[in-house]
Order: sequence, then C-alpha cells, then structure tokens
Amino acid sequence: MAGLVFSGCGIKPFSQSLALPSRGFINKNSKNPSNLVLLQSKHPIFSSRTTNPDGFSKWEVKVSAPFRLPSLDEENFEKERGGRISSDEEIVKEEEKFDAGAPPPFKLSDIRAAIPKHCWVKDPWRSMNYVVRDVACVLGLAAGAAYLNNWLVWPLYWAAQGTMFWALFVLGHDCGHGSFSNNPKLNSVVGHILHSSILVPYHGWRISHRTHHQNHGHVENDESWHPLPEKIFKNLDWMTRTLRFTLPFPLLAYPFYLLNRSPGKSGSHFDPSSDLFAPVEKKDVITSTICWTAMLALLVGLNFVVGPIQILKLYGIPYWINVMWLDLVTYLHHHGHEDKLPWYRGKEWSYLRGGLTTIDRDYGWINNIHHDIGTHVIHHLFPQIPHYHLIEATEASKGVLGKYYREPKRSWPLPFHLIGELISSLKKDHYVSDTGDVLYYQTDPKLSGSTTSQNS
Repeated sequence: MAGLVFSGCGIKPFSQSLALPSRGFINKNSKNPSNLVLLQSKHPIFSSRTTNPDGFSKWEVKVSAPFRLPSLDEENFEKERGGRISSDEEIVKEEEKFDAGAPPPFKLSDIRAAIPKHCWVKDPWRSMNYVVRDVACVLGLAAGAAYLNNWLVWPLYWAAQGTMFWALFVLGHDCGHGSFSNNPKLNSVVGHILHSSILVPYHGWRISHRTHHQNHGHVENDESWHPLPEKIFKNLDWMTRTLRFTLPFPLLAYPFYLLNRSPGKSGSHFDPSSDLFAPVEKKDVITSTICWTAMLALLVGLNFVVGPIQILKLYGIPYWINVMWLDLVTYLHHHGHEDKLPWYRGKEWSYLRGGLTTIDRDYGWINNIHHDIGTHVIHHLFPQIPHYHLIEATEASKGVLGKYYREPKRSWPLPFHLIGELISSLKKDHYVSDTGDVLYYQTDPKLSGSTTSQNS
C-alpha cells in the first residue's frame, strides 16, 4: 500500500527489506520533493538506540539534512536548482552593488593613518628644484622659438610652452596650499612670482581655491566647477548656457571666472571687498592684484620693444594653451566619470564625502610635467601633501578607500582619450535638482540633442 502511495507521488518506494514507519515520515506541507523533512518516528528501526558496533547510527535517515529521494527526476531537479542558484546570485549582486552616495565605512583618520609618515614631509629644496627646472625650460623654449622664428616651429612651441605655463601654475598652487614648504613667506614669494607670471592673482585665487577644497561636493558652497541648481540653470540666458556647455568655450573660462566667478555667485578675485574674502585678507588680495597689474604692464611695455605679434607668439598663445589645460584638468577632476558621482547639500554633506567624489586622471607623459596633479583624490583630502608624494600616498590609501577610489583609465603618451570624456560630460552634466540632499547631474535635452531629460 505504501508503495502505491509513493508511486503516485512520483517516488519509488524503499526496498521491501526496509520497513517504513506507518506515520510521521514525510512532512505533507513540503511542496518541494527535494526538501522532504524527516519527522520523528517510533519505529524501532529509526530508534537512536539502534547503532553499529562502532557507535554510529545504523540508518542514514536519522540525519537532519534535507533529504532527496533517489527517484526524483534529475533534469527537473537540475533546472529547479539552477534557477534557485541564479536567483541567489542576483540577490548577492544586488546586495554588493556599490552606492557612491552612501556614507563611507571609514573615517578621514583611517586614510591618514594608512599614508606613510614621510609623505607628509615638505622639502623646500626639492620643491625649489622643480621651480628651477620649469623656469629654465620656459626661458629655453622662448629663446629657441624666438631664435628660429619658423612657422614649422611655432605650433610646437605653443603646445610645449602652454604646457609649461600650466606646470608653473601647479607649483604656485602648491605654494597656495602650503605644501611647497613649511615657510609661509617662501610660499608667498614663490607663489606670487609663478602665478603673476601667468596672470593669476596669487592670494585672490589661493583663498577661493581654499574655499573649494573646504566645501567640495556641496552644491551651494563649492567654488569651482560646481553644478548649477535647476532654477539657476533654467534662468541662464541663451548665450551663457551655450558658452558654459559648448566646446571650446568651457576651456577658455578661467580668466572670466577670475573676474566674475560662476553663474549664481558674484565677486571678483581682484577686488578686496568681494564676498570671497574675509576683512583680514584684504591686504593680501591688494598685494596680489598689484603684482598681477605689474605683470600686465610688463607685457604691454614689451609690445613696444619687440612688437605685439612677437608677444602674441611668445606669450599670448601659450597663455591660452595654459588656460585650456587648467580648465580641462580641473573640470575632469570632478566630472565625466562613467559612473554617477553624487553632489550633496544639507546634513548629507561632509568634508570626507565631498572629497571622495573627486576623480584621478592619467595624463601619460604629461603626468611628470604637470607634477602629478591628476593624482587628485588624496590631494583633495590632504592638500598639505607635496605633489612628489601623491602617488605613493594614493597607493598606500587604496586599501582603505576600496570602491570609493576609482582607478583612472591608463593614457597613451598623450591623453587624447580625455577629450571624449570631456565632450560626453558636457552633453549630459548640466544641472541638479533644487531639492534633495544627495544629488546627481541631470541633462537638458536641448543641450544634449536628446528628446527627454535624463540623469547622468
């Protein structure tokens, strides 16, 4: 009779030599034959007292693991099992999905502790060696181009000299952060010489850049290349919107930013009364503006000595190449990653979370020329670290940062791949919502060419 019952369920009965309990063997509530549960039985065969001489239970049916009877259809079982595994894998993948906007499981002090102590040491002699190297290169390029004065040479000169102007900016930038040396006077003197030579007001920019570092990732309080809230974006006039998001104009923005900041903000880096500066900083701003004016006056005077065309070739065009480098690098530090990167406001923002949304970039041969400024995540979190220790500090911190560190795509000798990432970002990273505390860029279809607005 038991054999007929089990056969009707698609299960072959036990051998007749094995007596089956009359009740309590199968849990009738189990819908899955592969998960049959053995219940207690009073039958002597299943008694725990029935053991082999070695002390182990004689019947395997006493085990508590799920029991699969041998006659279950193999193909159906494998299909069912495979579907279950696939479903489990999807759940695991969903659980492992990284949320860049979530608070990190580590503190700023954890990252600091992972960085070797010598990476914090500022060597003024080593820093000055870089200054001497770069200034010598700038003067040598200018002398060589003026001597040859050949139209086959000038384009090469412009590209090389514009890149060297940008290298001077990065060294002056280190002076502004205090990572050049521990001597504030040395930092200020070198910073003024380097930045004034490429028409940057040293203190004016230094202070606004400090604001950028202290508030990076905050929609309203950040200073450089921060996103526009939707209301401000939609109130931009056609000309401003076009200039901000259409190449090559974003790569020419820096001098205009110095004069009048970004849309939605007012003030000038040359005006000591600007709301960029605290009252105690007015004297520093005046000093920098005077140095900037002196450099501009020198360039005007040289026009009468060597002629405006020669000044344009020797200085003017390299200056704008330098501006393009500056805008390209600073923009890509904070935009254009293949994954969505958050911006914050309100209680969701913190110095650490804001700094972790910066991006490292690889510039190939240019890395050494512009002092590894593409190694930017650690620089943003700890701007006191000298540029010549950034790579080592970054490698040491990766174990703590985990997925919050995004490995840069490796460059060819020249970083042409970044042009595509710049174009892609300008097409879709336009504004963020006026509401919410964890935000992602949204797209204006009129600028992107698409028919519907979409998240970046």
